[in-house]
Parts: sequence; C-alpha cells; structure tokens
Amino acid sequence: MKNLRRRVVPLLALLVLLCGVMTVNAFAADDPTEEIGTKMIECPDCGAVGVVLTDEGTAAACDSCGGTGYVESSSRFFNTFWSLLPPIIAIALALITKEVYSSLFIGIVVGGLLYSNFAFEATVLHVFNDGIVASVTDSYNMGILIFLVILGAMVCLMNKAGGSAAFGRWAKVHIKSRVGAQLASILLGCLIFIDDYFNCLTVGSVMRPITDKHNISRVKLAYIIDATAAPVCIIAPISSWAAAVAGFAEDGQGFSLFLRAIPYNYYALLTIVMMVGLVLMKADYGPMARFEKNAREKGDLFSGANPYASVKEEEMDGKGAVADLVFPVIVLVVFCVIGMLYSGGFFFGVGFIEAFSNSDASVGLMLGSAFALVVAFIYYQIRRSMSFKDMMACVPEGFKAMVPAILILTFAWSLKGMTDSLGAKYFVRDFVQTSATGVQMLLPVIVFAIGCLLAFATGTSWGTFGILIPIVQNVFSMDDPMAIVCISACMAGAVCGDHCSPISDTTIMASAGAQCDHVNHVSTQLPYAITCAAVSGVTYLIAGLLVHFGITGMIALPIGIVLMLGTLFVIRQATGKRA
Repeated sequence: MKNLRRRVVPLLALLVLLCGVMTVNAFAADDPTEEIGTKMIECPDCGAVGVVLTDEGTAAACDSCGGTGYVESSSRFFNTFWSLLPPIIAIALALITKEVYSSLFIGIVVGGLLYSNFAFEATVLHVFNDGIVASVTDSYNMGILIFLVILGAMVCLMNKAGGSAAFGRWAKVHIKSRVGAQLASILLGCLIFIDDYFNCLTVGSVMRPITDKHNISRVKLAYIIDATAAPVCIIAPISSWAAAVAGFAEDGQGFSLFLRAIPYNYYALLTIVMMVGLVLMKADYGPMARFEKNAREKGDLFSGANPYASVKEEEMDGKGAVADLVFPVIVLVVFCVIGMLYSGGFFFGVGFIEAFSNSDASVGLMLGSAFALVVAFIYYQIRRSMSFKDMMACVPEGFKAMVPAILILTFAWSLKGMTDSLGAKYFVRDFVQTSATGVQMLLPVIVFAIGCLLAFATGTSWGTFGILIPIVQNVFSMDDPMAIVCISACMAGAVCGDHCSPISDTTIMASAGAQCDHVNHVSTQLPYAITCAAVSGVTYLIAGLLVHFGITGMIALPIGIVLMLGTLFVIRQATGKRA
C-alpha cells in the first residue's frame, strides 16, 4: 500500500497541475493589449512604454512596436502571471517525483501549450524548434557544452594517468580529518573564481577522492561546490560573472558598479561565512544531517541511488604523481583566463579590465579548454603516463560522464526559452516598477526578494541581472548610495535564487561535479540556502534603513556576519546534532 501511494500521489499531483493549466484559458484576457501589465511592454528599440513620441511630441514609429509601444505575441498569456507557470510546474514535479528529466520536459510542454494557446501543432513546433533545438544550437550554449565535454575528457585523463590517486595519497598525509577535507574543498572552490561551471567540475573532480576517504557525503560536497561557485564568482572582479553584470548595466558603468557593490553583496559573503561556520561548528541540520550521519557512521556516501555508478574512474596506482593532476588544472586555469581576455579583445588593444568586462565566457572557456586539452595530451605523452590510444579513449569517456549534466542543461535552457517566449521578465519588471518605488528604504530587501523568486523560477541568475539591474538604474541616480545597495541586492538575489533552484545550471553542475543525485542535492541544500537568504534579507533591511538615514551601509556587513554565526549557533543548540 505504501509503495502504491508513492506511485499514485505524484501522478495525481501531475493530473491536478495539468488540469489547472488546461482551465487557465478561461481566465486569460480577451484583448491583452488593452490590459496594463500584460502586453504593454518597453519597446526594445526606443526604450519607451506606451506611445512612442519624437522630441517634437509627435508620434513616431519604430521597427518593433510601430509607434504604439506594444510588442505583439501570439500567446494570450504573454506577460501575465501564467508566464511563470512552466518553471513552477517543473520545480514542483521535481520535488514531488524526485525525477528531474521528466519534470523539466513537462514544464517545457506546458510552456509550449501556453505559447500556442493549446494548439497541438504549434505546441510541438515551439517545444522542439524554438525550445530544445534552439537551445542546443545557440552559439553560447554550444560553447558551454563543448567546454563541458573537454573538461570531462581532462578529468578522465587525470584519473587514468593516476593524478587523482596521487593527490589522494598526498591528501591522506596532509588532510587528516573531515573538517580539514571540507575546509580544503572550500578553499579550492574560492581559489577557482573564474567561472562557476569551471569551478563546479574542477573542484568536484579534485576533491571527490579526498572527501570520499573521510566519509563526507556526496551531497555535502555538492553543497560546498555550489556555495563556492556562483557566490564566489559574483564577488570576483576577474570572472565571467563580472563580465555579465558589466554587460547588463547601462551607460558603460557596469564594471565600476560591480566593484562598488561587492561589500554589499551580503548573500555571497554570508554564504562563505556560513560554510566555514557549518564545518567548524559541526552544525549540519535538516536532510543534510541524515546524509552526513549515514556517511560518517555507515560509510554510505549517497544514502540512496548513485546516478553516476556506471561511470568508471580508472586510476593508475603506481606511476601517477600529484603533478599529473595539478599541472593540467593550472594549465586549464591559465588558458581559460587567456581565452576570456582574447574574447574581450585584450590582444587587439583593449585594456585588461575592459577586456574582462567585455569577454564572452562561452568563447573564452571553449577556446581555453581546447588548448589546455592539447597541452595535457602533450604533457602525458612526454610523461609516458599512458598510450596515445588510451588518451583518445578518454574523449568519449569524458563525454559519457557529462551526459547527465548536458541533458539537464539542455532541458533547463529550453525551459528558460519557454518563459522568455511568454514574457515572464516583463511581468516581473512591471511588478517591480509599480509596487516598489514608494518605499525606498525597503527597496534593497524588496529587490533582493524579487531577485530570489525570479531566479528560482527561471533557473537563471544572469537573466535576472538583465531584468533588475536596468530597473534599479532607472529608479535611482548612480550617485545615490541606495542605488549601489540595490544593485548589490539584484546580484545577491539572483545568486540566491540560482543557488536554490533545481533547474539552475550551476545547481546541476554542482551535482555533476560531486557525482550525486540531483534531487538529493537540491533537497539537502535548500534549508542552508534559505537560512542564509533570511539572514541576508534582514541585513539588506538594516542596510536600507542605515542609508536612508544618512549612515554608511557598510556597517550592515559585520552585523550580518554576527547574525549568521549566531543563527548557526542557535540551530546547533536546538538540533543537538553534530556532523
């Protein structure tokens, strides 16, 4: 009976959700262009909302809206609350069924239904042509996929050459405790700040043998990886995330705004404080405590199924050296930096900082990893670590190891395409502009909360940057201290939502890096992320009040750190459990 209930309840939940979707049509506006907050969006060419006027006050047409301020869409659900329904369904199903592939695909199908007004042929074409095929053939996404495949091949090379085994032997001598293994993982994650994808997979491949040796659960490693990916990249000036933020800001102020916002990025900074506090206080709680107990007492690192059980990690016990792991990683970092600089025009006369601000992470990481792979081949050939045939065999083996991550990423990108085609970002923007401008002292915490919800629902922090940062720039003068706090709240909220979302690419990458079940990673990480988000929200509330009354907002950061550590202490005392 219990097993039957487990099978039936998710199916009933799915039917209820689908029935709800099918009845939505009755509530859609007959003429959305006449409804404020539906199709009346900002013209992407002229930047106006409503009627577009010339300097003389006469009506003027533009290519997109024809002078009306309206951008037409075939969907009756465009720029309404229902545009957020596909990711909500995908997230709900993933948490109910514990199965991410079907959940994402159902969310994509729901998006196609809403976009096509439930027409069968149009739904199929939109799901496959405009969704899955478009996401895979997008040049940026394809660059990321190539980078993942190459990184998978390099990880396989390092394992087969014995580099991981050698590093494990070295770590066995130098890292002698569970606390030391976790702190080493945090340190490595903070040092690899160039890009979150690179961070996730590199930290995972390097630290898995060490954390396994000390019976640290894979979901705990996945949390550490995830918490040192986006939260570290968003406070690192030389990173793909800094480049993204710089690109979304207006008037060429992006990189300057990024630097000024770092001390106010409370979620990112408090996440690092929380990680270290959890390890030193041994204060695991929620589902994570159970996984850690099983790993510590029973040696069960997964507390369930291991989706990567079929992936073979071949290691040579005798010939491997620590350099076989360290050298390729260093080469990869160096070449990825060079690739980022190249994509930003550094070798064509552009300054170093400007080149990083203008860099294309997809191109830089793809080219950098490709050259690093060639160097790795030459290095291992000189070292005689393996035959050329064995090295070539690592390429498809690395591809195979990345298939789960690639499949989930493809579905997640497709789902984002569905929400974009339904105008979700315009709905959120209208909500912010109409609801939040009257309470300026509360704006930082409001913007932070909206950023969390939007990034959680869409699974993308960069998309959230693109929506919220221009809005804040329109609300405030950049000379206003409140503007910097709100810009940082945009970034912090986006990272927080990205950190929590099961359809986020960095969350998926963290699961792949730790090689653990994705849903288990999400369910164990969520209480930690929510705790940090709550403390960050209080800190933004304090910062908004301080700035409103003319006091520097910098005071809020030490207050937030004290609150974070105090919260962990209270939780530790309340649970009475130690990891």
